[in-house]
Amino acid sequence: MRTQVVIIGSGPSGLLLGQLLTDAGIDNIILERVTKDYVLSRIRAGVLEEGMAAMLDEAGAGERMHREGLKHDGFSIAFDGGCHRIDLHGLTGGKRVIVYGQTEVTHDLMDRREATGGVTIYEAANVQPHDFDGDRPYVTYEKDGVTHRIDCDFIAGCDGFHGVSRKSVPEGAITTYERVYPFGWLGIISDVEPVSHELIYANHPRGFALCSMRSPTRIRYYVQVGLDEKIEDWSDDRFWDEIRRRLPEEQAQAMKTGPSIEKSIAPLRSFVAEPLRFGRLFLAGDAGHIVPPTGAKGLNLAASDIRYLFDGLREYYQEKSKAGIDAYSQRALARVWKAERFSWWMTKTLHLFPDDGAFGQKIQHAELEYLFSSVAAQTSLAENYVGLPY
Repeated sequence: MRTQVVIIGSGPSGLLLGQLLTDAGIDNIILERVTKDYVLSRIRAGVLEEGMAAMLDEAGAGERMHREGLKHDGFSIAFDGGCHRIDLHGLTGGKRVIVYGQTEVTHDLMDRREATGGVTIYEAANVQPHDFDGDRPYVTYEKDGVTHRIDCDFIAGCDGFHGVSRKSVPEGAITTYERVYPFGWLGIISDVEPVSHELIYANHPRGFALCSMRSPTRIRYYVQVGLDEKIEDWSDDRFWDEIRRRLPEEQAQAMKTGPSIEKSIAPLRSFVAEPLRFGRLFLAGDAGHIVPPTGAKGLNLAASDIRYLFDGLREYYQEKSKAGIDAYSQRALARVWKAERFSWWMTKTLHLFPDDGAFGQKIQHAELEYLFSSVAAQTSLAENYVGLPY
């Protein structure tokens, strides 16, 4: 079997790249190790920058997002008993974000791929890229007990932090940068009305909290917890009691509660691999970098990677130019590190760091008080939150 581009992973980044390539007449095959239903069962972030929304439109997969997504012109930071709104729309000259779950993005891209005849091979076991440091790369996989080979021009590794793509790079060819945070997020989903029509981030002496939503009738709330916490120790009642303690009185009293339909604890880390290109293998999305979810950048960074990678591949095939693929890693990483900085700043400013002590908390308070009193500081926050240009 032969194709022009093999894409490993059918998450949003792999599906988005595959659709853009298909629409441009560039042959591609997506390999996914699990089932379609399993991919759709994964619950992830849901705040989309305008740049990503535009790319979904470009891929022909944005119609439901525009119909059902929640357009947000701002968000609030709860601190010291009050709520302070950041006016994204006003501070950035009319930009906003769209709250639309990653599962829905994935579903829309899958539907579009099926409608346009794109090939995705699910339950492809033991996927392995080969010879990507030469001119004739190929990928092998097993399906129903049979080993298959796909020859190709390029391989796109869109298979996440734990995927095979980055692990296939020789150890000496890659440098990794990582910071593991000393806490995680305990999150729940419940079918109740959100406490606010916009997101609320909370800095509190007991720890960080976030009130988000997936729809006008489904919430996604989080509280900061230690890495030693166990999900079975957190009943629904305990969670609701804890998040109310971390919110101002007005929001705590207004909060509606209900049974959780999903509950999980996720550790936080910052991670970047450099470079993102190794011969004819490219890393994109979580395969190359991870951000803490505080700044809502993970899914959006995957989209910007795909913007640069697709443009480079299109130039290669349509204009016979290698300039775009040669510049891919440098262009993508320049934006990645800016998003890493912003996500680190949001995390450092809003979370309780056990080792920082009283001095660290005073610095946090000074940072937030400065933010709420400075239009320039709020503009910087808003500019980064809505997304830096590609």
